[in-house]
Amino acid sequence: MTGDVNVRRISAGEAAERMEALAEVLVDCVEGGASVSFMLPLPREKAVAFWRGVAEGVARGERALVIAEDGEGRIVGTVQMVLSQPDNQPHRADIAKMLVHRRARRRGIAQRLMNAIDEIAREEGKTVLVLDTVTGGDAERLYERTGWQRAGVVPKYALMPDGAFCATTFYYKHL
Repeated sequence: MTGDVNVRRISAGEAAERMEALAEVLVDCVEGGASVSFMLPLPREKAVAFWRGVAEGVARGERALVIAEDGEGRIVGTVQMVLSQPDNQPHRADIAKMLVHRRARRRGIAQRLMNAIDEIAREEGKTVLVLDTVTGGDAERLYERTGWQRAGVVPKYALMPDGAFCATTFYYKHL
């Protein structure tokens, strides 16, 4: 089912070259209702600017960026790891923007992205990972299946792309 998908870490240079494709995934997810820090409508230029910042963070060694590509080389998913942490937390990383294009969902891609980010975390010497997600969403089941522990819920923590409040669940994972 997922044999036609390649999951890999990419460099800052490749991220810069593929910003339009990354922006397409982000815009699709926000248009599909994902609460990932952006509101509707999400202009493509704003999505590209976001990925430009991510590529710059990758270039500085502050982030790791992982993509999932379909058999035709199109980016269908992505996840990031924020490596840069305060001095007293060198062992920790934040997982961010786990996105899968709507046309590629229900194929195990998100789980493969999360497995890849675990391996990268180990390579980077990270032993505690944290993330947050919309309470009650599909991602909660994914994270719990992949070994994440629920830390708690904050009501009205963020907004959905349409402006409605949403609760956020915080998770952690020890590697």
